[in-house]
Amino acid sequence: MNIIIIGAGKMGLTLVRQLSKEGHNIVVVDNNKKVVEKTVNDFDVMGIYGNGADHEIQTEAKTQSADLLIACTSTDEFNILCCMVAKKLNAEIDTIARVRNPEYFTLFMSKELGLNMMVNPDYEAAMEIFRILRSPGTIKIEPFSGGKVDLVEFKLAWDNPLIDTAISDLTSKLQIKTLICAVQRDEEVIIPKGDFIFRENDKIHIIASPKDAHILMKKLGIFKSVAKKVMIIGGSRIAFYLAKQLDKIGIAVKIVEKNEQKAMELSESLDQAEIIIGDGSDRQVLQEEGLMNVGAVIILTGSDEENIMISLFAGSQKVNKVITKINRLSYYSMLEASGIESIISPHLLTANQIIRYVRGKQNSMGSSVLNLYRIVNDQAEALEFLATKTFAGLSKPLKALSIKPNLIIACILRDNNVITPHGDQTIEAGDKVIVVTTNEFLDDLNDILN
Repeated sequence: MNIIIIGAGKMGLTLVRQLSKEGHNIVVVDNNKKVVEKTVNDFDVMGIYGNGADHEIQTEAKTQSADLLIACTSTDEFNILCCMVAKKLNAEIDTIARVRNPEYFTLFMSKELGLNMMVNPDYEAAMEIFRILRSPGTIKIEPFSGGKVDLVEFKLAWDNPLIDTAISDLTSKLQIKTLICAVQRDEEVIIPKGDFIFRENDKIHIIASPKDAHILMKKLGIFKSVAKKVMIIGGSRIAFYLAKQLDKIGIAVKIVEKNEQKAMELSESLDQAEIIIGDGSDRQVLQEEGLMNVGAVIILTGSDEENIMISLFAGSQKVNKVITKINRLSYYSMLEASGIESIISPHLLTANQIIRYVRGKQNSMGSSVLNLYRIVNDQAEALEFLATKTFAGLSKPLKALSIKPNLIIACILRDNNVITPHGDQTIEAGDKVIVVTTNEFLDDLNDILN
């Protein structure tokens, strides 16, 4: 596909990196000449220096023949304007705008402005954190099929009953239907088979219904009660969205924000949250505000380095759950090594949304991608496909299919029923099929076959 990306900031570069790797023709537009030159040098893409909302600049970027334009600068109105200009040049082009202001982020606005999609990194990050807080024994939870199935990540502590157990013995030992679809052991990613044996510190990814996942957590002894109090460091938009969600389920929220004006704005818009004006990187401030008495702390300042330092301090104070926002993926391994495992990247979450859209558009006539998550530090993918009559393996037992290596069919959803796959199971038209793989660039269900 021919894709134009306007804005080469953190989110724009995340998209450039992934979409160029997937073989798309990318043109990057930015009003910072040095950024454009660096992007062109770092990736196999074209670059144009200039105003992305300018008619002539978009003509030079060949908007008139492009398939998709993504506007992801830091300004909502500018992103929307870029998309409107694109539609004037090419009525058939799909447009995606990054929009962070909650007043703009509505279906009505999207349709009125001719946008195919609005993405909000702050809202996506808030919802990701909210899901983790609802199940604090886990590292991460990703929903599929409207929440009928969850992809759950957790770590095996030294006393976990799974240690030294083979996957083939899992069902008889736990008496529950679940499927282990990926394991991270140190830096290695494994799509496990029946003879795989669990070890201490393995990070496990399972696919199960929320009910079965909850039962499994209890049986493994890693279920923890939901925090009654949480502290948020940094009064960002993520904090705003998250506090709104937590208020709905009765969780008390304290937000520490050092900017007085921002703190006052939060105080006016969040009736239930307690807003503290203070420096969240100051240990004394955190201790005085009761860091040791909260069930979870979420660090959301604008600085990765500051977030890391606060996270390490919170971890040293034995806070039950520490969730950290990080933009640079290179920091992930350092945080994980220190014991901080729930790490959120708004740009990566939003990039996944857009990549899912791109793959669905790319194969709109076949078994297109309904959902996509990049997991295990971006080294594997969990994808949800809609099975159509074009799938070559339709109605054949799974054991008769030649499946690509390093790939597992993790779940089948049929008429709202969650099916754990086995050799005699079949895939039928209309099924939703979830696969997990370390193979790259799958955009059709037929791609799982050799």
